Formats: sequence, C-alpha cells, structure tokens
Amino acid sequence: MTLPEIANDFQKNKILIVKYWLQNKQILDLFKKYKIEVEYFIKHFAIEVLEYYIKVLENKQSVGNCPAMNDLVYYLKEKKVTSSDLFVLCAGFKRALFFRTDEIGSFSYSTYDLLNQIYEENFFGVLQEYSKFISSVHHKLEQSLFMVDKYIIMSRIDLKGNILDVSRPFIELTGYTKEELLGQNYNSLKDSDTPIEFYENLWKTVNEGNVWQGEIKNRTKTGDIFWLYTTIQPQIDHKSKIVYFDAIYQNITTKKLLEDQHHMLVEQSKSAAMGEMISMIAHQWRQPLQAISILVQKLPLTKMIEGKLTDEVLEETVQEINNQLAYMSTTIDDFREFFKPSKRKQKVLLSQVIDQAVSFISYMFKMETISISIEKSEDIELELHDKDLVQVLINIMKNAKDALVEKKVEKKALVLRYWHDKYCAYIEIEDNAGGIPQNLMNKIFEPYFTTKENKNGTGLGLYMSKMIIEQHSHGKLMVRNSTQGALFTIELSIL
Repeated sequence: MTLPEIANDFQKNKILIVKYWLQNKQILDLFKKYKIEVEYFIKHFAIEVLEYYIKVLENKQSVGNCPAMNDLVYYLKEKKVTSSDLFVLCAGFKRALFFRTDEIGSFSYSTYDLLNQIYEENFFGVLQEYSKFISSVHHKLEQSLFMVDKYIIMSRIDLKGNILDVSRPFIELTGYTKEELLGQNYNSLKDSDTPIEFYENLWKTVNEGNVWQGEIKNRTKTGDIFWLYTTIQPQIDHKSKIVYFDAIYQNITTKKLLEDQHHMLVEQSKSAAMGEMISMIAHQWRQPLQAISILVQKLPLTKMIEGKLTDEVLEETVQEINNQLAYMSTTIDDFREFFKPSKRKQKVLLSQVIDQAVSFISYMFKMETISISIEKSEDIELELHDKDLVQVLINIMKNAKDALVEKKVEKKALVLRYWHDKYCAYIEIEDNAGGIPQNLMNKIFEPYFTTKENKNGTGLGLYMSKMIIEQHSHGKLMVRNSTQGALFTIELSIL
C-alpha cells in the first residue's frame, strides 16, 4: 500500500485513530493530571494534527510545518505539561497511527520507514520547540528573580520569625549585611515604641493562614527610624501546612515624615488659634468687667451720698452684675464648645456657621471700627465639620482685619456673601484693603508665609484653612483680587 492510499484510509478513519489514541490509560491519566478536557482536546487539536499527517502523506504539506502542532505545544505549555508527559502523549499518537497501519496491512517496509521518519522528524520539532519554551521560561524566571532582588523590598521569614532570605533593597534599607540578617529574628528590627499587642495580632493573623497588611515602624542598624507598608503572605505546602511567610514592603518613610510635619503644623495652628481666641475673650470681657467695676463702686458711693443702701438699689445692682457675669459665662461656653473635638459631621444651616464666626470676631472688628455686612441668599443645610469651617472663616476675617488696620483704610469694611447652586454651596469674604500683590498671590497658602509687618503672624492660618476645606470638607478655597480688595471664595460640595 502506498502513502497516498494510507493517507486515504487515515482520512476515512480519523475518528477511529483519535479514539484509539486518547482511550489509552496512560493518556487518560495524563489528561486527569493536567485537567485537560478530552472533548476540547479532540475538537481543537487531535483532528487537526492527524489531518496534518494525512497531508504530509499526500505530499501536500512539508514535515515540520504544522500550525495545529504549534497551537498544541502552546496549549500544553499553559497546562505546564512536563517533557516526559509530552513524550507519553506523542508516543500514544504514534501507537494509534501504527495500530491502524498494522490493521490495513499490505504496505512495504520502505513505506513503514517513511511513516516512522515523518513522525520522528515532527516529534523532534515538537521537542525542540518545547525545549526552547522551557529555556525561555527559565530565562524569564531568572530575569524576574533578578528584577525582584534588585528593586523589590522583600523578605522570607520562618514560623519563629527568623529571617530566611532578603532582597538587596531590604539590605540597603536596614543597613545590615545579608549575613547579619539571615538567621536574625525580625523582632530585632522593630521599634521599641510599638505595642506588643500590635505584633501579637500580626502573628495571630498569619499563623491562621491569613494575609496581614499594615504599617510597621522599624529601626536601621544605626538606630534610624523607617516605615514599611507590609503585606505578609503565608506559604502553604502540599499538606496545607504553613512552611514560611513571604513579606513584601513599600517604603513609606517619607510619607510618614510628611504626616508628622502636617500634624506638627496642625498643632501649631491650633495653638495660634487658641491664643487668638483667648485674645478675643479678653476683648469681649473688657466691657462687662468695666461695667461690673462701675456697679461695685456704685454701692459705697450711693451709701456715702444717700447715707444708706436700700434693698431696691442692692437688688438692682446685684441683678445687673449677674447679667454681666452671665454674658461672660456664655462667652466662655461658646469658645469652649468651639474647641471641642469635632469628629463627626453635623447637619447645620450655612447661615448659622457664618453667624457664629461673625459673633466670635465681632468685638475685635468693633474695636477697630470695621463694619461687617452679610449679603444673604437662600439658606441651605450642609453636613460638615461646622467648627472647622468656623475656624476657616475666622482665619480669613482676621487676616482681612489685619490688612485693613495695617493699610490704614479710612472706611474699613468686610462683606460676607453666601449662596448655592445644584451642586455646591459658596461663601465669599471680601475686604476693601486694596488686594494682594500679584507676586505674593501664589504664596499665601504656603506654610509659615506671612505678610504681617509686625511679624506676629504664624503663617499657618491660610495654609491650615486650605487643608481643612480641601482635605476634610472635599471643597475648594480660592483667592483673587476684586475691585475693592482680596476676595476669598469657599466652595463646598452639596452631594
């Protein structure tokens, strides 16, 4: 029987050959091992590979040029089939081919040799392609490991917390050598200020097989602090037992330093605001204290002039003194309430926030003969940290007061406006002090920047105001010059 005749028989009996190939126990075990679906394999690879052989036998296709075989190789790569199992699969195919030719019979040994040569050449090509793939995988793996070791901060820790391996960035960050780190317990790197409960929770989490994530404060060999955002992944063996922990880190030291700096600025701003508030209390108490002093002096004076103190005079004087003391007590309560921590947002009318800010600063403005007017629009209820917004308004109004006094404006005035649209509420604070010089416009929100000639300003008021509005309230604080002076606009999201 010639090759074309064998090819014709193969064409007629494709299903029979494939069935014989894939019903072999070794092949079925292999498919089960790699979770290969038989029907999928037949539909996408088996029939096409057999048709390729048929075309080679018909002299319509050259040996080694089989797209279906290449697809099959890539598929087996994805399934991570080993070279030895690939050999089993190919050997099964050969058995199916030669089983069929044995059943046909009546062909020469030269035909048999040619058929075997076609198989071997093609099988050699498959193994060569597979070897290239494995070599490529090893090369890429080596490259990946090199990149990880060069750029990724990571470590491997045993069940007792001892360091098994570290990457080069981890070594550079800690200041230790690799030899010094290996075998050392990770606890030797931790900062002593970290509570024991923190690490107890960490170890409890990972020992239960869960991933732990969080910020860890450490110290270098020289004692310097560094912060790592850490992800610890337990590694499990085939018996589902934890064998070690892999940790990947992100260096957040710079971020933490900026947070500390921001916290320091916040505290400085609070201290400055507290000082200003105490000054306002002193101003607001001056008048009632003077009134109380006059009322107290009134009693002996009345007795000296009239020769006696009637009950009516005494009661009237005491009542007036009580009224003044009540006013002073209310003032203290207002300021004390203002300085209470505001952790939760409150629903409050925008007009109430503005009125409260104006009431705090009104006496100071009165002493400097500065008029305050509020241009009202439709009111709106917002959910926000109302005390924070009051502080922002006081900061801006106090800056306006300082500018008006410093520039000796004849008719000093401040205007507040508020309105809202569908998406945002707006507050404008405008003075008539002539505006901010253009060369300073981009600097006024920077920390420690101040234009006050007497150098009494901290340079934190506007900086903190911008932080409060943009970070805490998710709004905007902007400034520009109007025809009268500086015009600050606060934009607060309603949604």
